[in-house]
Amino acid sequence: MSDEREMCCAGCINPARVAQIRKSMVRDETLYDIADFFKVLGDSTRLKILFALLGSEVCVGDLSTALGISQSSVSHQLRILRQNNVVKFRKQGKAAFYSLDDEHVEALLTEGLEHLLQKNIYEESPKCPNLP
Repeated sequence: MSDEREMCCAGCINPARVAQIRKSMVRDETLYDIADFFKVLGDSTRLKILFALLGSEVCVGDLSTALGISQSSVSHQLRILRQNNVVKFRKQGKAAFYSLDDEHVEALLTEGLEHLLQKNIYEESPKCPNLP
């Protein structure tokens, strides 16, 4: 592989490599959807809510109180997360209980945190219920 890097230059093109990349490339429409998905995760308030939901189902009032965010703000952010299939909810009487949509969302959150922890950018480890 290092030989390929050494041989590659601005004026030379490896047609086989180009064909391989084009063949395996994800469709543009799918890439747009993935970018939109990550934009949803690119908000610190929404991430705070998602980490609060790791491993548990929580109602809006408890989220609001625990995170120090108004109930209207929490509800607004949960609506965005729900519309983008990041969280799900169930009704019990008048209360709505929210949880992460599936294990993929949990994996994204924990992998992201583990990546940052591996880079040693924090003096102390952030608390996360699903990490050792």
